[in-house]
Amino acid sequence: MRQAARSTGIGLLFAALLLPQSGFGAEFIVRSVATELKDDVYQLNARIDYTFSEEAQRALQSGIPLIILMDIQVDKQRSWWWNKEVAHLQQGYLLIYHALTKKYIINNLNSGAQQNHKSFTAALQTLGQITGLPLIDKGLIEADARYQIHLRVYLDIESLPAPMRPLAWLSSDWRLSSDWYTWPLQP
Repeated sequence: MRQAARSTGIGLLFAALLLPQSGFGAEFIVRSVATELKDDVYQLNARIDYTFSEEAQRALQSGIPLIILMDIQVDKQRSWWWNKEVAHLQQGYLLIYHALTKKYIINNLNSGAQQNHKSFTAALQTLGQITGLPLIDKGLIEADARYQIHLRVYLDIESLPAPMRPLAWLSSDWRLSSDWYTWPLQP
């Protein structure tokens, strides 16, 4: 009896993995990134394209909040050793659909700033335009060293309601992430 239940569970897991995935075309893409020095702080400007799967959009429309996280890492390049991480930042955004007002709300989880949008497209455009994000203080950068910055964005599956997480881990509809984007920081 116990063996049959285990076999059935494993069979269902493999069946779920083999099902066609409807998330084709859903992806996050970092299009461009630049840094500028302003008031002795390097600031990040980026353009990111967000394409959500139909499943993620339906969940959002049903009142499930989605969290998009941006990981940023600053590494000092070294010739004879592995690169040294100088800074690691995480910027988070909470995307909510408010059914009563029919508006999409973006909350910056780091600053608390909030923006309202009439359409999903407008909300995604705002999410995709990062301007003047403080990155690292100039005093932490050595003038004669070389630095690289790495950036990626992804949908935080762990922030979904507990009953949704197992399906989210199995489905490509929910595994929305950009590749790491790397560029040099010029001190």
